[in-house]
Amino acid sequence: MKIELDVINEMGFPGYFLIVADFINWAKNNDIPVGPGRGSGAGSLVAYALEITDIDPLQYDLLFERFLNPERVSLPDFDIDFCMEGRDKVIEYVSQHYGRDHVSQIITYGTMAAKAVLRDVARVQGKPYGLADRMSKLIPFEVGMTLAKALEQEEQLVQLLEEDSSAQEIWDMAVQLEGITRNAGKHAGGVVIAPSELTDFSPIYCDEDGSGLVTQFDKNDVEEAGLVKFDFLGLRTLTIIQWAIQMIDARAENPLVIETIPLR
Repeated sequence: MKIELDVINEMGFPGYFLIVADFINWAKNNDIPVGPGRGSGAGSLVAYALEITDIDPLQYDLLFERFLNPERVSLPDFDIDFCMEGRDKVIEYVSQHYGRDHVSQIITYGTMAAKAVLRDVARVQGKPYGLADRMSKLIPFEVGMTLAKALEQEEQLVQLLEEDSSAQEIWDMAVQLEGITRNAGKHAGGVVIAPSELTDFSPIYCDEDGSGLVTQFDKNDVEEAGLVKFDFLGLRTLTIIQWAIQMIDARAENPLVIETIPLR
């Protein structure tokens, strides 16, 4: 415990641990199911003592160094699972507790990838849907695929461009637009809590009605700007377990406490 506390203090992360403990314990006190802990954070005895995790790292020989160590200077990252139905309530609590101008979710950017850019260009140019569909299906389904790579790999694609001038027009424009940002979305679980107003660190994006506040920096850039990302992950499994417990309790004499069920 002393070794962990020395590392946490030396690296400047006591505030992070206390904030995570605060909203997790609020969730537990308000009957919102919280996961027992997973990932490298489960190796922390401090996290176990603060009830951030429910797994004793000493009993299972888990290593704290996988989570934090002075030689690997990176931000800590607890993967925290909440019931799907209660996750938004926890985010709402954090917004009220730390200030709405201090808390937001994180933006994600969708880009015009190889398949999608062909369909978009064809639609705007008024080209037949069937042609765009045929071209898109000739792009191999592979992570990191680009138009240039597809042209090298697919002989049928080369032949289609040579034979059809409309296809060539679509291709020429698509090559210029490939990779640019197409739309903005919201990170599935990322939330930032700023020490002062968010606008001191990042521009802000919101819905037309002013709701749905998110940073205009994505998850990597918010950390570069000095903000810490907290993961509020919605896990349907926890919701189903909660429903099962409620059904059992409605029929049983004694309430079921799932934490008392032995692992072996």
